[in-house]
Amino acid sequence: MTDLLGETIVRDATPLRRSVSLLGIGTASPPTLSQLDAAAVSEEFSCQSDGQRAWLRRVFSHSGVEQRGSVINTGEGLADLRAFYGPPAEAGLRGPTTAIRMTRYAAEAPVLAERAARAALEASGVAPRRITHLITVSCTGFYAPGLDVELTGRLDLRPDVRRVHIGFMGCHAAFNALGAAKDAVTADPSARVLVCCVELSTLHFAYGWNPEKLVANALFADGASACVVGAENDENQKVHGDVPRGWRLIETASLLLPDSRDAMTWRIGDHGFEMTLSAELPALIGRHLRSWCESWLAKEGLALSDVRYWAIHPGGPKILAAAGEALGIGEPDLRASRQILAQHGNMSSATLLFLLNRLLQNRKSGDEQEAKEGGHRPCAAIGFGPGLMAEGLLLEL
Repeated sequence: MTDLLGETIVRDATPLRRSVSLLGIGTASPPTLSQLDAAAVSEEFSCQSDGQRAWLRRVFSHSGVEQRGSVINTGEGLADLRAFYGPPAEAGLRGPTTAIRMTRYAAEAPVLAERAARAALEASGVAPRRITHLITVSCTGFYAPGLDVELTGRLDLRPDVRRVHIGFMGCHAAFNALGAAKDAVTADPSARVLVCCVELSTLHFAYGWNPEKLVANALFADGASACVVGAENDENQKVHGDVPRGWRLIETASLLLPDSRDAMTWRIGDHGFEMTLSAELPALIGRHLRSWCESWLAKEGLALSDVRYWAIHPGGPKILAAAGEALGIGEPDLRASRQILAQHGNMSSATLLFLLNRLLQNRKSGDEQEAKEGGHRPCAAIGFGPGLMAEGLLLEL
């Protein structure tokens, strides 16, 4: 059968079971920026006293970040940062204008997004023309025609691919994108959804002395991640015996935490996008996370103790510690999150798929016996974003 474009419509020959899965994950990182260089340039345009410099150095050194990707770094590290941002030579200077930062975003974001998307397509074995839906995610830049149009052309997707862009939702936006992809595949099991997240957070370093903004300078990073979401049937469900190819998406959950509107904000200013992180964040997580998590897991017949893998978004070391304490989980359950934070920083929405890919790789390389034994292995993924919103995903291997 052909469509109005004269192209063959592909339908799976075998009946599909409505099991929605991540068929393949891809990630991409720009050149690495050391935490020492990031701290040095932040100190130059933020600190005016020895006390401020000492405080900033402590924040950077205790951030859990050792290095991060940055599109500003073309190989010269600190010199590249200084060239882009410039010194605060006069009172009131706050660095490049938002227009300058968005010009850089429009040049860099599609390149990084394409790398991640191609890697996801290759990992999934799904041809680009087989993609029926494209969901793009970003909160660090805007332009139009945007990432959705860019990726459609760069990847040679069908011109009638259904497109959705999720913008300005922050760190948990990948959760929302995967929820939308799951809904699309549940409604039509023949659908194949490409989700692509790209964030260029290092374009938005803040100038001036504002501790809530400077904490963001110590944490946030650039990166892109993508996945192909689709239904798997009995023929392609397994690759090697009882070892599944990837994560299955079971359910989503959301919670708007009470009295938390100012705990995390993300607003567009004249000199970049401005992030604030309240010191109250860990306490809010401690008060509300456990009861909410228990509630949505119980709907699936699970208790906290049934969760085999935890994918806690590494928003920062204090957030990870607060989540671990609230849920009663130990350092082994947070290890993958801390590894991603150390090696890549907080890449906002792109981070979740980096983390799920790391957990999958860790299992394949270090848990061979468990993999051979088969059985379902639940994973609870949790992220936080402006609102303050908590988003959850229940997955399984």
